Parts: sequence; structure tokens; C-alpha cells
Amino acid sequence: MPPLPLPPEMRTAVVILNWNGRPWLERFLPTVLRNTADAAIIVVDNASTDGSLEWVRSAHPQVRTIALDRNHGFAGGYNEALREVAAERYLLLNSDVEVTPGWLNAMNGYLDQHPDMAACQPKVLNHGARERFEHAGAAGGFIDRNGYPFCRGRIFEITEEDHGQYDDECEVFWATGACFLVRSEAFHAAGGFDADLFAHMEEIDLCWRMRRMGWKVGYTGRAVVYHVGGGALGYGSPRKTYLNFRNSLIVLTKNLHNGWSWWWLLRRLLLDGFAAWKFLFEGHGAHTWQVARAHWDFIMRLPRIVRQRHGLLATERRPDLTGRYHRSIAFDRFILGWKRFSQLDAEAFRQPR
Repeated sequence: MPPLPLPPEMRTAVVILNWNGRPWLERFLPTVLRNTADAAIIVVDNASTDGSLEWVRSAHPQVRTIALDRNHGFAGGYNEALREVAAERYLLLNSDVEVTPGWLNAMNGYLDQHPDMAACQPKVLNHGARERFEHAGAAGGFIDRNGYPFCRGRIFEITEEDHGQYDDECEVFWATGACFLVRSEAFHAAGGFDADLFAHMEEIDLCWRMRRMGWKVGYTGRAVVYHVGGGALGYGSPRKTYLNFRNSLIVLTKNLHNGWSWWWLLRRLLLDGFAAWKFLFEGHGAHTWQVARAHWDFIMRLPRIVRQRHGLLATERRPDLTGRYHRSIAFDRFILGWKRFSQLDAEAFRQPR
């Protein structure tokens, strides 16, 4: 069936992916409806069993719904749903996000002003501690030489207070999937999300692939949202640890152009090993096991990942990417004790010659 087009005045589709998240929908969907004009609101359901879809259809019949046959995860769920949505831009929004007045207009305005931007994100603050940045995205994402992601406003477990230090607009390396505005043209040209990732780091992978095609990714502090975080999978979940460590290795092996080697991979596995021992010493043995499981699954998938890598390299248009941090963020955080983005070495963000 061909995708259903939006009315002419609505160029943006706000698409909320849900899986057993009825409490979040009941709490935050009304804020989306109240603060969003000239956009279609669509709830996509990943085969929930908690009555989410029935509640949306009953309480908010103006919201379009798409029911999927099973839980496809974040990546696969959005891929399936967006085949049915004909829009100029997609705003992918977690169900546990509270939006604020003018949020979408600010993000759309930023992309209007920057036609070379494929995607952007807003300022993401912590819903439970509203003066602090939230872990998932904060004020725009970056990645270090070993593939560890971090943000302006968040380095590993440390989040900064918001004092207006990131009330700007800038290019970043990746934008958070919690609130992600993307041009449909760029999304589909890049092949959408990698469904094999299921959940976590799929937005980093997509941003990286779009950047390799010549697009940029941005951040605007003129738009603000509040994210609960861990609505579907809590931050302390061993399952989340598994997905983060496995997917990080997959994304880096697929995409890293300058600097990737078998020696690099060994170094990264050793660094993950130190993290596993840290979990163990802190009394989180279940997370240690998940790191080991992530490594095993990655190694079993490695031949396929290398084939994907060769395919990407063959079509690459922009191998020299700005925005990577050419130092170890783990060394800076845990050895040097740097906790704020402003403490990082600015020169290390420059592309090496």
C-alpha cells in the first residue's frame, strides 16, 4: 500500500514509537498535541499488550495510529512505520518526552536555515531534575577515537547543570533518537536505521551514514524538551548494557574510515574489558556478563559487518568527517578527571591532517 500523504499545510510528521508505554503516552501525548501545530501526530505501536493502542484511539481519535505485527525494536519499528508516512520531514519522538511551546517550529526553522543539514536535535533536559541535561543526547552528540559516544553536557555518567552554556546552534556528530528531526529524503537515501541494531546507537549509525553521504547534523538550543529516559529499557538494565556495547562495536566497525584496523579493534575490546571489570568491582556482575555476551555476539557477526563496511566504503562521498574527538574520552574522564565538555581539548576535535 502506498504511503499516506500529509495535508499540504503539514510537511512534518511527528512519529512516536510505542511499546507497552501506555503510562508515558497518557502523561506526555497531551503535551505534544497542545504544543504542536501544523504537523501530523502519529503513534506507531510495536505490538504492545498493555492497551496502548486502544487508549490512543479512544482518548485521541485525531491521532493517526500504525499497528505493527510484532516488536521490531526502535530501529526496525521506525523503518516499518516510515514506509507508510509520506512527509517532507520526520520528527521521531520517544513516548517519555515532554515537549515545550515552539519546540518543533524552532527545529524546523533550523533545518530551513541550513539546507545542508540532514537532521537536528533540541536541547534535552532531565525531566526529573529539570536544571540538568539528560543522558540521551543532552546538547548534541560526539564520538571519540575509540568509538565511545558523549555529548555536550554529558560525559559518561556525569551530566552538567544547564546555565545557558549551550543556548547556541552548531554542527554535531550525531543527534539523539529521543527527539530527532530528519529530512525524509536523507533518511531513505541512507537506508533508514540498521534494523540489526534493534535499539541503542542506531541514531549514531544513521547520522554517520548520512554524514558520509555529504550531509551535516546539527543542534539548536532554541528548542527544549524534557526526557524521562529509560522509559522502555531502564538505564540500569543489563539488557541496555548488552545492546550499548554490542552496537557500539558494530557501528564503529561499519563506519570508521580513518583509523580503523584490527589493532584498533583489539584496543577497543580491551577497553571494554576494563569496563567489565569495573562493573564487577562495583557489584554489578550481571553487567559484566552482558559485556562478554556483547563481545561474543559481535565476533559472530563480524564477517557480515565487514561486508557491510566494504559496501559503505564503496559508496562514500565524504570520508573526512569533522566532529570526532581524536582523544580517548575515557582517559580524559577517568584519569584526568574532566567532567565537563568545556574541559575537553578543543584541538582534538579538529580533523588531523
